[in-house]
Amino acid sequence: MNENELRLIRMADVELQKVDWLWFPFIPFGKISMIQGDPGEGKTTLALRLAAACSQGFSLPNTPEQERVPINVIYQTAEDGLGDTIKPRLMDAHADENRIFCIDESEKSLTLLDERIEKAIDRTGARLIILDPVQGYVGERIDMNRANEIRTVMKKLAAVAERTGCAVVLVGHLNKNGGANSSYRGLGSIDFRAAARSVLLVGRLKREPNVRVIVHDKSSLAPEGKSLAFSLGDSEGFRWLEGYDEVTSEELLCGVSPETKTAAAENLIRRMLSDGNPVPAEDIFRMAESQHISRRTVNEAKKNIPELVTRKEGKVWLWIIPK
Repeated sequence: MNENELRLIRMADVELQKVDWLWFPFIPFGKISMIQGDPGEGKTTLALRLAAACSQGFSLPNTPEQERVPINVIYQTAEDGLGDTIKPRLMDAHADENRIFCIDESEKSLTLLDERIEKAIDRTGARLIILDPVQGYVGERIDMNRANEIRTVMKKLAAVAERTGCAVVLVGHLNKNGGANSSYRGLGSIDFRAAARSVLLVGRLKREPNVRVIVHDKSSLAPEGKSLAFSLGDSEGFRWLEGYDEVTSEELLCGVSPETKTAAAENLIRRMLSDGNPVPAEDIFRMAESQHISRRTVNEAKKNIPELVTRKEGKVWLWIIPK
């Protein structure tokens, strides 16, 4: 067939496909997902705990009712030693080591375009492959900052995931750019993120240094899941935590916990209303946004100020703290 011949696909002829999940709604089978964060913030810990849980068929947070069976996993690392780092951490996570594999790179380095990825998935029957970090597997000839090159690489990797039904998880570093827009914090081309169907952002809170929060920062196949958290670095070791489900990516990148943000929002409201004069609510929201405080957090802080009065003039809501 002539490659220039026009072929059209009628949507009426397209069959609906059900999405299967390794971990709903965070990691789908047959697709690419990403775990992003700064160095030392818990990305690899999360990836290893995920690998260990899957190898044993352990339940994962938010999915206790999901029936799980042990699956084979490929864990590829470009930064840590297998014997001195990866295996001890997998043992600590109670992994089934017989179900976790690694492609031998002693004679040839692995890249995202390497045919050995699909061969390894087929041979082991792996349902999950983790590459940590993705920047270590781009390859010498690929510029990870060039969108056209990364787009081609990710398209081919996505095809491998779809053909095999394996969940592909790429662990990625963040760049050093400031600001709280997580979409542009990934190291390299934004096309890494664009190709991923789900993106998890991992980071710590400044005032709770032993807490790591996981924010569902992008979700193309399901509604975004609530944020999760785990403890890391204290005497009790790794454990899942509750009470952090409303942390946003903006709050996480700023390193501030919801409680601290709420207190900051309350102080802001009190300052702006300190003279007893009414102030439009939108002015308060805008000022809070400039300080990376969400509208939701402002409304939560408002509940802590029982003396605050609201009234509507025309289409404008005014807030007042009477003197």
